Amino acid sequence: MTKLSPIESEFASTEEAEAHDAWVRAKVEAALASTGPSIPHDEVMAKAQAILDKYE
Repeated sequence: MTKLSPIESEFASTEEAEAHDAWVRAKVEAALASTGPSIPHDEVMAKAQAILDKYE
């Protein structure tokens, strides 16, 4: 296990970084392969803004 400096990476080791990368890639591939209904960009941004507005 190769330890990483907190200055260089948010992960403690290269193994953790590689595992996270694999997880993200799998999520992206699943999203791209999804046949479910898509959500328009404006709708997603409005929902995100509503969440942010709750914490102002």
